Amino acid sequence: MRATTIHAPFDMRVEDVPDPVIQEPTDVVLRVLRACICGSDLWAYRGESARQPGQRIGHEFIGIVEAAGSDVTGFAAGDLVVAPFVWSDGTCEYCAEGLQTSCPRGGFWGSVGSDGGQGEAVRVPFADGTLVRLPAEVAGDDRLLTALLALSDVLGTGHHAALGAGVTKGSTVAVVGDGAVGLCGVLAAKRLGAERIIALGRHTARTDIARAFGATDVVAERGEAAEAAVRELTGGQGAHGVIEAVGTEQSMRTAVAIARDGGSIGYVGVPHGSGTGLDLSVMFDRNIALRGGVAPVRAYIPELLPDVLAGTIDPSPVFDLTVGLDGVPSGYKAMDDRTALKVLVKP
Repeated sequence: MRATTIHAPFDMRVEDVPDPVIQEPTDVVLRVLRACICGSDLWAYRGESARQPGQRIGHEFIGIVEAAGSDVTGFAAGDLVVAPFVWSDGTCEYCAEGLQTSCPRGGFWGSVGSDGGQGEAVRVPFADGTLVRLPAEVAGDDRLLTALLALSDVLGTGHHAALGAGVTKGSTVAVVGDGAVGLCGVLAAKRLGAERIIALGRHTARTDIARAFGATDVVAERGEAAEAAVRELTGGQGAHGVIEAVGTEQSMRTAVAIARDGGSIGYVGVPHGSGTGLDLSVMFDRNIALRGGVAPVRAYIPELLPDVLAGTIDPSPVFDLTVGLDGVPSGYKAMDDRTALKVLVKP
């Protein structure tokens, strides 16, 4: 089979790799129908997170089960499924608590020795605890299939951020970051009933999506100018909830500065850069709460899936470039150059 591999910074290749096979009785092998490139994949692409030459990559995908191990009870050949970006056994205490990202037997797609989502097929460990079945008829609906792909990561991560930010009906929310996760944070905040949603971003194509997703205001400034703009929009108080979807020191400083006293920050941006940007004394004095981290999207899929199927929420606009498998290297370049928001892959 063919799959995307990374060999060095900016060196992405689509190569022949061994076909996945059932290794454990809890495995399934699935054929990938849709995958995509994540903003967090760019850290490996740029050399800011280590990878072994030839390592697989990609952690968001939808596929059709081709074979199931003898202990798999929930899936059979022909089932259409979505995979969250972490596999988990579904039986440990963390999984029972809805924190599948901490499952001791879990792991990330594309880690050393595992398959990545940006390929033709994937071996899925602990299929019963990991995968979620989708209606078979969805396979023929291109837009809906694309929307459902967002359940594998960005939609659930945006929802996790909104929960961390304490979004409630009637609240004011600010979203730092205009990437796919930030935009899905806007969508999630709207779904949870936020009355006012302030999107921070300066790329018109992205802020247009933010407005379509429910943003009531857009702040194009950065740094202190952005802080002043949000303060002005909120009568000097700041936002009840802030979604931080970037992960840099500056973005976290902005998030703290625009939070209302007594407010909350939901952070899901993968941390990178020189520091955290957190001043605990400021947060202490202003009673600002901080909650977030790696999103346990497997816990959120059952809640979000019905709304996506019904069209109540539609995250598909975050995918603005589509490539075949051979086009994945150029897809990485497009995202790195910011000429694409999020690249959809059709193997």
